[in-house]
Amino acid sequence: MSKILLILFFLSPSIIALKAQEPLFKFGKQMTCAELISASKVNQSEIKWFQVSTKPDTWRMEDDELVCRGEPHGLIRTETKYKNFVIHLEWKHTEMGGNSGLYLWCDFNDKDNWPNAIQAQILEVDYGLKHNITDEGEAMARVHGEIFSIGEQTSMVPDNPRGERSKPVENRCLKRGNWNTYDIVCVDGVIKLAANGKFVNGVSQSNRKEGYICLESEHAKIHFRNLKIFELPD
Repeated sequence: MSKILLILFFLSPSIIALKAQEPLFKFGKQMTCAELISASKVNQSEIKWFQVSTKPDTWRMEDDELVCRGEPHGLIRTETKYKNFVIHLEWKHTEMGGNSGLYLWCDFNDKDNWPNAIQAQILEVDYGLKHNITDEGEAMARVHGEIFSIGEQTSMVPDNPRGERSKPVENRCLKRGNWNTYDIVCVDGVIKLAANGKFVNGVSQSNRKEGYICLESEHAKIHFRNLKIFELPD
């Protein structure tokens, strides 16, 4: 993701304030750990999503799927902030080299709405080919669950360093037209990411330990489904 593009976009005067909004839609379910393990029926509440910096027609619901058309580049966020949790998300790119992201423990600067977060990258397998990244190792590292910080106020220690980023130890994501699954554990500044059923990446010692969850629109159509958030004890 280009930092220059991020700066230009998030400083745009068209950014919509975080407060006093109606939710865009409901997508996904959330429940507490206690509800999950209780003998009674699990109470799954719907997750409301709010505008940050996209447009009303950027996102639409198609049955149980959330479809993002990719324009403009920007974010939507959950209604509430989360601290310790497990998140399950299934995603499918439809375009070669498509780009998106899942922002964890996100908040926003009051002055310019700049996001501070940790991002789990969501790229289509041929991203490197599309963008002429000739180093095969770098191209693959970007795709399969790379984790990195967003914003100058975010710090972390990568499990598998690629510069300041953390790269996956195994390539697991499938090409466009196929569904991929992320299961991500976020607890007390530690993140562990599983791609398609296997843990492949993580970070620790993050100064970010609570915040919104955001989905990113970034110039490519993408589908999401079966989002679930399991809240864990503090």
